[in-house]
Amino acid sequence: MHSSCEIAAQEYFLNVYRMYKNEEAAGDAVDKPIDAARRSIQLNDKSANAHSLLTDLYGRKISLGDAMFAGPKFGPKVQAENAKAMASDDKNPHVWASLGREYLMTPKMFGGDIAKAKESFQKSLAVDLSQDGTWVWPPRHFKNSVIKQKPEMPACPF
Repeated sequence: MHSSCEIAAQEYFLNVYRMYKNEEAAGDAVDKPIDAARRSIQLNDKSANAHSLLTDLYGRKISLGDAMFAGPKFGPKVQAENAKAMASDDKNPHVWASLGREYLMTPKMFGGDIAKAKESFQKSLAVDLSQDGTWVWPPRHFKNSVIKQKPEMPACPF
């Protein structure tokens, strides 16, 4: 079984391969974490974090391949894993952030929706403001909007 350190190492290699434009090696580098996430789900099918991680890895796989072919192959898997994650724990900020990424990165004709993405990111932040993964995505895509937050927190500038 892969440890989280091994998965982090694979993520590092994936980024290095992408930096050097070696998309084939990058695609191979994401396969090991996908296998590890699948095994984790086999051990605990109720783990929202494992389903959410697998969702994000499938999304990464789409971005590494030809989207015309990878999208139809992995897109339904993204949706299915997000549904399982949400059914397991609808109060998990990782799940809401992953759902936001799904809506954000999916083409509109296949169910992508910027408003739903923003709402999902807001729900993730409402559960836990310290989620790095949630804070990373919105500034790239919501430059002229404000994510609603609790009154005691400063407004987020995206």
